[in-house]
Amino acid sequence: MDDMPHSDATAETEMRRLIAIMARLRDPERGCPWDVVQDFASIAPYTIEEAYEVADAIEKGDMAELRAELGDLLFQAVFHARMAEEAGHFDFADVARGIADKMVRRHPHVFGDENRDRTPEEQTVAWEAIKAAERAGKPAETGVLAGVATGLPALTRAVKLQNRAARVGFDWPNTGEVIDKITEETAELVEARDSGSSDKLVEEYGDLMFVMANLGRHLGVDPEAALRAANAKFTRRFEAIEAALAAEGRKPADATLAEMDALWDAAKARGL
Repeated sequence: MDDMPHSDATAETEMRRLIAIMARLRDPERGCPWDVVQDFASIAPYTIEEAYEVADAIEKGDMAELRAELGDLLFQAVFHARMAEEAGHFDFADVARGIADKMVRRHPHVFGDENRDRTPEEQTVAWEAIKAAERAGKPAETGVLAGVATGLPALTRAVKLQNRAARVGFDWPNTGEVIDKITEETAELVEARDSGSSDKLVEEYGDLMFVMANLGRHLGVDPEAALRAANAKFTRRFEAIEAALAAEGRKPADATLAEMDALWDAAKARGL
């Protein structure tokens, strides 16, 4: 690893500047009143939001926006690290060192003596095995499902939980059985709807969503990505409806459902 540069001078300079800016923003006497009163819990939603905005820039293929959004996400990491440093827990250097050490540890085929001749799929298996060994060394995280973050988007977390369970054999053997389970859960959802119990309705709807996520996993489809794509398609087609009505001097509220359905079908026929 001696031939690897440990830092880029420009990147290091800008990183130091950003850390200094964060320290000034948090200064009780000279800083920003808003930044000073924040804590981990209050900043966490912004951190999640910035990660989604990074994903959005990637999906749009907008590199200028991606650069800006990565900066916003980096600032979130610096913000959390600064608050931790103030409380005496750790600082940004500890964060950077920790992730660097982890990447070296989890890539023994790159930084160690293991064979690098692996397919991406084989490397994924090896990565998960290393992670499992790391979890086994933590007394509080010995269970199969331990360590799957509760703050993940629900569909993403569902797939991660299902993948963990599948590694120890708790999984449907084929897609057909998952589809059968969807039929079963759909019937139970209808029963819950008819029962008038809102709690049961929520429970059964959740069960159906969980099995749908499992179907995506069996089909090799990321349910979170698939739903994002469906959201984007819905947005394109509905905006086409708005544009068509606007050309007539109308808004969706002025149109009938049948009219909007016809415009939807027209947008669909145009490939939107």
